[in-house]
Amino acid sequence: MSSISTRLFLGFIAGALSHVIFQGALGTLYFAADMIPALPWSLKPLPPFGVPTTVNFAFWAGLWGIAYALVEPRLTARVGRLAGGLIFGVAALLVEGLQAQAVTVYVGFHLIFGIGLALIFGAALALARRNTAASPKALHG
Repeated sequence: MSSISTRLFLGFIAGALSHVIFQGALGTLYFAADMIPALPWSLKPLPPFGVPTTVNFAFWAGLWGIAYALVEPRLTARVGRLAGGLIFGVAALLVEGLQAQAVTVYVGFHLIFGIGLALIFGAALALARRNTAASPKALHG
């Protein structure tokens, strides 16, 4: 896999996982505090194709992860990994917009998504680099 395709793939996976793990955990806390009406994970099918809600949101979060993978080198170089993730989360919030009655929830979801995305993507990049360096082709070739 080329470097850019690896970054894009890892970005997609990091975005999807950030949604399921980080936003899911925060959503559970929000639900426990009666800030949202339902638990964040749902298999309820969404029209028009009947894709489960959580899978649908993870897919879109994965696309945001691809966008992050493209801008991450500049963000991380300028402000660091976590701050870059926070900035990206805020940028996603600004693009998607928010509803006035749920500002705290929306901001929290986007900030935690950015943090999770940065952490997962950074760890995935480190693993990919380590595996590439340790591959037989890299050692012998």
